[in-house]
Amino acid sequence: MSLLQAHVIQHLAFEELGTIGDVLRERGVEPEIIDATQSDFDSAPDSDLVIVLGGPISANDAKRFPFLAAERALIEHRLKRALPTLGICLGAQLMAQVLGAKVYPMTRKEIGFSALRLTEAGKAHALGAVTTPVLHWHGEMFDLPAGALRLASTELCIEQAFSFEAHSLALQFHLEVRARELERWLVGHIVELEAAGVDLQALRAQAKQWGDALEKESHRVFNAWLDGLGCAALSTDQ
Repeated sequence: MSLLQAHVIQHLAFEELGTIGDVLRERGVEPEIIDATQSDFDSAPDSDLVIVLGGPISANDAKRFPFLAAERALIEHRLKRALPTLGICLGAQLMAQVLGAKVYPMTRKEIGFSALRLTEAGKAHALGAVTTPVLHWHGEMFDLPAGALRLASTELCIEQAFSFEAHSLALQFHLEVRARELERWLVGHIVELEAAGVDLQALRAQAKQWGDALEKESHRVFNAWLDGLGCAALSTDQ
């Protein structure tokens, strides 16, 4: 298999790669983790693949968190050059923002498991493998960027996923989270959860109910997306 260099922009230690890391390692790739709060991102601009993970801050928070400006510059560099880029939650919001779309607060937070409404484009995409309710955890949303293709929605948030050309994918939800890792999120985000009136036991029950099926679907989605990039270094057909 050809060597794949993958860089991962991480904002919180417990919001990890999850199943995406499994998929990459199965392909013989050890992703390089970059702490967004400590890096200038110099190692990532022309990497074969960059994944931008989630976090509890806003894409609009660059005045409070100056590293976000450098992070947006990295994403802009990659999107302009058609370099494979995957954004999740905050990462998806930053991608939308770089593409000229607004990011703004929702009327209420979307936290918990619920089903996606796939568009026709979504059904034909790698994302079409998802039939199980997925984990949502966000209080902001974005408009669909010009030139992007909507893939999925929910009742609370119309923009749940979009693709941009053939090389980039933005997911507002957390397809990567394994059920066994949810407790870290509950501890790390307890202030937010209590303020939003979220039932922890209900979240745990949902994760137990759907976790195994969702993990398998997640593997299928990320494998299919990587294969669909059309890059020999990303393909399992070696």
